Amino acid sequence: MAAALRRVTRLRLVAGAPSLAFTRSAFVAKRPNYDQPNWFGVALAFSTSAALWAFLFKQHNEDVMEYERRKEERKHKCTECS
Repeated sequence: MAAALRRVTRLRLVAGAPSLAFTRSAFVAKRPNYDQPNWFGVALAFSTSAALWAFLFKQHNEDVMEYERRKEERKHKCTECS
């Protein structure tokens, strides 16, 4: 166990730590330009949000209609159907 740990430690020392040049993100390397906003990103965010809300309302209305239909089925108690 100890021998394997020493080998791993030696390999890590030989490989060295990664340099900082490779750890910096390209998205952080330049300053954001607030004079020209990313209108495509803004439009994409708002349209996605609107589409999700539309789907939510549509699904809610379908669920309410199904609930009302099942509620009426439970009230219906004739002898011919059962």
